[in-house]
Amino acid sequence: MPLFVEIVTAERVVRTEEDVEVLIAPGSEGQLAILPRHAPLMTTLDYGELIFRRGNEESSFAIGGGFLEVHSNHVTVLADQAEAAEDIDVDRAELARRRAEERLAGAREEGVSEADLARAQAAMQRALLRLRVAERRRRRPGPPMPGG
Repeated sequence: MPLFVEIVTAERVVRTEEDVEVLIAPGSEGQLAILPRHAPLMTTLDYGELIFRRGNEESSFAIGGGFLEVHSNHVTVLADQAEAAEDIDVDRAELARRRAEERLAGAREEGVSEADLARAQAAMQRALLRLRVAERRRRRPGPPMPGG
């Protein structure tokens, strides 16, 4: 019996997928793979790429932290942020990376607050993740997953 996967943010249901053979998620303690009949689990997620695999097809998402729960072949991802690879605007992500880089450089020179520095570092991390997920999707051979 394959997995049913649901990705949800505070704003919306990002995606639901049936017949998923493996889900690879960025756990806060490292990457984890969820297969059918996985033991019940609840864990925190870090920034990273979440991947569904079904045969030779896969679908990727940039995930910005959250929680993952597994119960009876049903996986719920409660993400702080989630964006499907095909929805990532690479030009916009590259612009965000450059802005974050400039803010980081300025923050180090001007001696800004720890909070401002942390915000600039988080913006850089988000931009780099989005670029990495989009790039991986472009390099991947084969058609995208249906509904993905």
